[in-house]
Amino acid sequence: MSKTALIIRHVPYEGVAGFRVPIEAAGYEVDRIDVSDPSFGSLDLGEPDLLIMMGGPMGVYEQERHPWISCQMRRLALRLEAERPTLGVCFGAQMIAAALGAEVFAGPHKEVGFHSVSVHEDALSGPLRHIAGVPVLHWHGDTFTLPANVELLASSHLYAHQAFRRGTNILALQFHAEMGLDPRFEAWIEQWPEAVIEAGGDEASLRAAHDSLGPIAVKAGQAMIAEWLEGLR
Repeated sequence: MSKTALIIRHVPYEGVAGFRVPIEAAGYEVDRIDVSDPSFGSLDLGEPDLLIMMGGPMGVYEQERHPWISCQMRRLALRLEAERPTLGVCFGAQMIAAALGAEVFAGPHKEVGFHSVSVHEDALSGPLRHIAGVPVLHWHGDTFTLPANVELLASSHLYAHQAFRRGTNILALQFHAEMGLDPRFEAWIEQWPEAVIEAGGDEASLRAAHDSLGPIAVKAGQAMIAEWLEGLR
C-alpha cells in the first residue's frame, strides 16, 4: 500500500505549492481537504501517514470567529502526542506550536518579503541546511512562544522563532519555502496589499523579488523537505 499524505488548506490560495514535488517523490499519495468542507470536522487527523497544514490569514486565537480552529487543534494535539509525521507552514506552524502548549499572538510588525533565516548551528547538519543563506518568502504578522521540549532550528532578524522540530517527525516552519513558482502568489498580493505596505515594501518590488529569488527558494525548500521526509520514522 502507498503512503498517504493529507494537506489541510485553510484558504484556497494557500496550497502545498512547491512541496508537492518532494512529497510525491517520497512515495506519498497526496489528498487535500479544505477546512470549509462539511466533512472536515469528523475527519480523523491521526490516520494519514503524513499531515501537512498550510497557511492562512487568520490567527490561532480567533477561535470564536473560526470555530474550526479549536476543532482542528484538539485532533492535532492527539496526532502530535502520538508523534505522527506532521508539517506545519506559517499558520500551520502556529497551530503546531499552540497544540504543544505555546502561546500564539500578534507580533510587533509584519514580516513580508524575501530574506534568509539564520539556521542555528546545531541544525546545519539537518534538512534546514539547504535553506541556509537562501532568501525565502515571509508573509505573517503573528508569532509564538517556543513550546516545551522542541528544538529551535532557525530565526530571522525580525522574529526569533522561525522553525522548530519535535523529534524527527514534527516540523514547523514560519516561512514559505514552498512559494516562488506558484501563480497563487498574485492572489496573496491581491488579498493582502496592506500587509506589503505595513512591512515597508511595495508590490512592484515584491513581484520583482519573487521573479528573481522565487525559483532558488523553491529548489532549496524542496531539498529541505525531501531530506526531512527521508528521516521520518
